[in-house]
Amino acid sequence: MAVSDQRLLRGARARRTITRHAVDVASLEGLNGLSFGRLAADLGLSKSGIQTLFATKENLQVAAVEAAREVFTDTVVRPTQAVSRGAARLRALIERWMAYAETPLFPGGCFWAANLADFDSRPGQVHDALFRHQRDWRGLIAGELRFAADTGEIADLDADLAAFQIDAVLCAANTALRLGDKDAGDKVRHVIEGFLAPPR
Repeated sequence: MAVSDQRLLRGARARRTITRHAVDVASLEGLNGLSFGRLAADLGLSKSGIQTLFATKENLQVAAVEAAREVFTDTVVRPTQAVSRGAARLRALIERWMAYAETPLFPGGCFWAANLADFDSRPGQVHDALFRHQRDWRGLIAGELRFAADTGEIADLDADLAAFQIDAVLCAANTALRLGDKDAGDKVRHVIEGFLAPPR
């Protein structure tokens, strides 16, 4: 039993190491740039060992998406949960997102911006995992806008439309940052404040 448990622990550790590296590669080269051979060479592991853990490239890609989502949630979303709901929390989310993109957390910048376009017209598990994250992220933004509007903190607005627009601005900011635009963060903050204007 102990041997079996140790094997499971080693497998789980290897899986975490592989998926975290896969996230970094995919942020630079896209999820289509992932292969068992590439990851084996990068990490000094056997190709067959990685294939045993994931079985298919699609499983590897989905695992990378889920790992990226977990890191994103830990870095951007969870730290804002102690902030008051509404405008303050939305500002905190945007600041965390800007730090995530500017640092950047992943070598290629925003993992989602790097991969959504490649899978927007491809049905399957990878498409579903990517778009589930995007839907939840926009939903989070919309929820804070809706709360702020419902409590009279900001002017009434279409929260879903505003979240769509904010997400589009963040994607544009990620591209601008990758191209060396040092003012991208200030532009994002200016746009966000336009949505957070108090009622007249």
